[in-house]
Amino acid sequence: MKKLFLFALLVSQLFAADATIEVIKKVDKLPSISVEDASINYQNTLSKKFFKVLVSDLDVLSVFNVYDNYEMNDYDADDVKANNIKRDYVLRYRLRQDDDGHLNCDYKLISAADSQVVRAKNFRIKKENLYVFLIHNLAIDINDFIGSEPVDWMKSYVLISRLTGANESEIVISDYTLTYQHVMVKGGLNVFPHWADKEQSALYYTSLNELKPTLYKLDRRTGKSEKILSSDGMMICSDVSLDGERILVTMAPEGQPDIFLYELRTKKLTRLTTFSGIDVGAQFLENDTEIAFVSNRGGYPNIFSKRIGSKGVQQMVYYGKSNVALAAYKNYIVYKSRETSNEFSHNTFNLHLISTRSDFIRRLTATGINEFPRFSQNGDSIIFIKNYKSESSLGIIRIKQNKSFLFPLKIGKIQSIDW
Repeated sequence: MKKLFLFALLVSQLFAADATIEVIKKVDKLPSISVEDASINYQNTLSKKFFKVLVSDLDVLSVFNVYDNYEMNDYDADDVKANNIKRDYVLRYRLRQDDDGHLNCDYKLISAADSQVVRAKNFRIKKENLYVFLIHNLAIDINDFIGSEPVDWMKSYVLISRLTGANESEIVISDYTLTYQHVMVKGGLNVFPHWADKEQSALYYTSLNELKPTLYKLDRRTGKSEKILSSDGMMICSDVSLDGERILVTMAPEGQPDIFLYELRTKKLTRLTTFSGIDVGAQFLENDTEIAFVSNRGGYPNIFSKRIGSKGVQQMVYYGKSNVALAAYKNYIVYKSRETSNEFSHNTFNLHLISTRSDFIRRLTATGINEFPRFSQNGDSIIFIKNYKSESSLGIIRIKQNKSFLFPLKIGKIQSIDW
């Protein structure tokens, strides 16, 4: 069983990663912004954590030149702090507890030149440990006010399989900054989680704690789990159809992994590939009538596609000699490609973006080893894994803004993710 798990891990990830990433910044002049803390009885604990994540969120928005100088001010002060007078905007927030015990965040967006409030709003949440989602909602609100493209993905949950020891892992629900983390599955080896629907109400994951690799579906709200499929060799859910009624799974009942389509209502299992080598990691394309997947049928790992129900297979990528770990959004695919072949030193594995409708190709990263990409629900951002020695990080790429950000995991190592 351990050998089978290592084989599955090898197919999906192939190599470890280093911690270097190149950030390509736009030369456009962005309006400047600073943050002022006006919290009540939170200054020494939660408020400074709040400040740190808020500044990070404003950076990720990529619509401001963000200054991270920490300043405190009265919420109803007429003027901004002296260090912030030259900024275009000042964001002033106040954390407080209301009579119901809920954590509230009041905020004002102030035009620093004339101290005029241009936006004000309140957010609240029942549980203090969810404070990071107050921040994400605040950032989304400011982004919408500025008129930039929606970033609702900021408040989406991220699924993480976190390796914690030998043959031990946990399925964790997190926000995209890894600030909030809640363990959903623990005990034994549980890997390759995948959301079961757009609402993120349930998830699939593979358990390697039984005689055969077994796929489970877990209700996020009730904690109830349901056994879906099991198979000798391998069992991984790689994608879910738009309506949530069908899933793509990689199975190896006869030794070599192939792609199967499983219909949840009828429990019908259809084999989609029959290659004698390796076919893994399928993703639905466009209207769920076509799939893209990784195969070594050309002599090395590469990206292929086929229409469901047909026998024909088409090669999609002609750049790189080891192309793996793909994700799809409508007519776009992002994949991991090896670009160097150094026997005695680290190789470079970059993420590339292609279109299924043209010869368009774009490299998204420049250095290091970057893997396991996943699109946001609106397709404008990508998360991925970066590992270096004993540290794992979750990276996020803002595609149109040409910016990348890293958020390190403090405990354990990230095995796989879904968004």
